[in-house]
Amino acid sequence: MVTRMAIISESPVTKPTVFVIDDDDGMRRALSLLLSTVGYTTSAFANPGDFLAHFDPDTHGCLLLDIRMPGMSGLELQQHLNRTGSMIPVIFITGHGDVPMAVQAMKEGAFEFIQKPFRDQDLLDRINHALQQDAENRASLARRADVARRLESLTPRERQVMAMVVDGAANKVIAIDLDLSERTVEIHRAKVMEKMGARSVAHLVKLQLSLNKGA
Repeated sequence: MVTRMAIISESPVTKPTVFVIDDDDGMRRALSLLLSTVGYTTSAFANPGDFLAHFDPDTHGCLLLDIRMPGMSGLELQQHLNRTGSMIPVIFITGHGDVPMAVQAMKEGAFEFIQKPFRDQDLLDRINHALQQDAENRASLARRADVARRLESLTPRERQVMAMVVDGAANKVIAIDLDLSERTVEIHRAKVMEKMGARSVAHLVKLQLSLNKGA
């Protein structure tokens, strides 16, 4: 059975969702109510299977996940999401005896874990930080994707020139190495700067580095 609660938003496409996955019906309802009262859009599920059946990896948000559940555990769900390349931040809800599992989850990339019983404000603070992290991660990916699209617009020769400019080669050296006139190199270089949206060589280097970090 899937329990769902949602807040109407003026921008439903971009507003993040807090996914709640807990096999305890009372806990699931209580968490959904708490989150809705402070304005979060929530989507609650009784088990990981139901969540996976409805989850769109492009959805902005975070995951509030019980670590112990029958069938697929919270830790197993996290491992599955890792294998599929999901970036959604995961906050585990744990009991006292689950701390070793939570530590393992943190090693595998969980954003945070919070022990029961917890203060509502502590949970809300962690969720807020997780949503900020998700927004930053997605913005970084969007920037890298934009740079990659610009790079794809370069001709093979422009890519050669860009690589040498990034390495610090002067126009004269590039012209000799590529058997071109300096004027031709200047034209290619100007095209590279224009297509890449680079304000300076330093900016061009920064754009290249952003792609290398995403590799």
